Amino acid sequence: MSDATFTFRVDEGLKAEFANAAKAHDRTGAQLLRDFMRSYVAQQEETRQYDAWLAKKVEQSQASAEAGNLISASDAEARFAARRAATRARMAASE
Repeated sequence: MSDATFTFRVDEGLKAEFANAAKAHDRTGAQLLRDFMRSYVAQQEETRQYDAWLAKKVEQSQASAEAGNLISASDAEARFAARRAATRARMAASE
């Protein structure tokens, strides 16, 4: 892997504070900036993957709804009321 130089302007006071904070943790500013860059790139990839997953789920849900796989709100509430009751019963039995 070849190295590249990344140059940018920053306030002198911020640079000094950053260097001191890095040194207090036995790190250089360059090490911390590389860590931040890696973390940021990884975070963006996670976000991209989540967005793709969510878009796929939305498409699947829309296709399911268009195919008529729907239940009424009252049926959904009844199903979840039964699940809540069963959970409460299991919790009570384990006490």
